[in-house]
Amino acid sequence: MASEEKTLRDVPVGGTATVVKLVGDGAIKRRIMDMGITKGTTVDVRKVAPLGDPIEITVRGFELSLRKDEAQNVLVK
Repeated sequence: MASEEKTLRDVPVGGTATVVKLVGDGAIKRRIMDMGITKGTTVDVRKVAPLGDPIEITVRGFELSLRKDEAQNVLVK
């Protein structure tokens, strides 16, 4: 991964990012896509649990929770 690329895991609370690419193996990638997180989608980070996992995001008007290891597979800008 290049140094300028960041993942959804790196976006601070209150931040907004646009999905650039999904990485990972088939099952994880498919699950993320089924949640509506696809290339070009805008994602807002709403909250992070007290211990840091999971994170709550808003995608396409829906609130979702993602584990940090799942968020690591979503490259954003």
